[in-house]
Amino acid sequence: MSETLVARLESPNISYFSGVVLVLMAGAFWSSMGLGIRMIEQANVWQILFYRSIALATFLLCIITIRSRYRPVRAIRSAGLAGAIGGVGLVFAFAGGIYAIQTTTVANAMFLFAAAPFLAAVAGWVILREQVRRATWVAMVFAVIGIAIMVINGFAAGKMVGNLSALLSAVGFAVFSIALRWGKLEDMLPAVFLAGIFAIVTAGAVCHFAEFGFELPRNDIAIVVVLGVFQVGMGLVLYTIGSRVVPAGELVLLSMTEVVLGPLWVWIFVGETVSFYTLLGGAILMLAIAGNAISGLRRKPVPII
Repeated sequence: MSETLVARLESPNISYFSGVVLVLMAGAFWSSMGLGIRMIEQANVWQILFYRSIALATFLLCIITIRSRYRPVRAIRSAGLAGAIGGVGLVFAFAGGIYAIQTTTVANAMFLFAAAPFLAAVAGWVILREQVRRATWVAMVFAVIGIAIMVINGFAAGKMVGNLSALLSAVGFAVFSIALRWGKLEDMLPAVFLAGIFAIVTAGAVCHFAEFGFELPRNDIAIVVVLGVFQVGMGLVLYTIGSRVVPAGELVLLSMTEVVLGPLWVWIFVGETVSFYTLLGGAILMLAIAGNAISGLRRKPVPII
């Protein structure tokens, strides 16, 4: 990425159309996670998390360094306790997301990841005493119905653990969202960088003490590095730029490209299909998210990664 593009992170001087394109591109980058993990031959969840986090943290450190005019430590420290808590939440989100995709269908995992905004709304109501709009409560009821359909179907198909891991990932993203709102942090990149560091330490310790080892085929390492830099890192950068000029409700709708494209990529390239109940539950959940977004265009969500 050029320094000119990175510099735009500090400036909202882009058109609305450009912002829309950037947010759509961010969703497209995030949607590659399922396909990338399906192409991995040997690495388990902790090995993937270890190497992906190294790539992500390195990439974000470069971005933060340029944005902070070569004072990255000050920028990272500004995240404070809220950034650290959010980073811990993302470790659970990352690990749960990877394991979910390894143990259930990409469609199931992606749809369940999309429940994060509703979980964040409930947590914000309980912890931060934030008001929840009536339309959001109604949308949550339909979201729970959609989630229940997918989880019950996953139990019948022997993929209950994968579905629960996807929900754990959504909880982790919700914790990240709440931490940023509690700390009133407008810049998410330092908190995601901290998440990368925490994930390196956690996954590295698990790989060492569980004797998984760190040796992987070059193909696996290459895929995981690409996921860290482009799937998570570049997606975040593009979203950050685009979110400066795109209304919050539209951000929710546009970032749904992640959920729509994720299952599409694995169907096209590896022939992975989805069940009727996954489509039914996912459709109900997506309608709930879309309805909530349309009814409250001024809200600014934290993205699903």
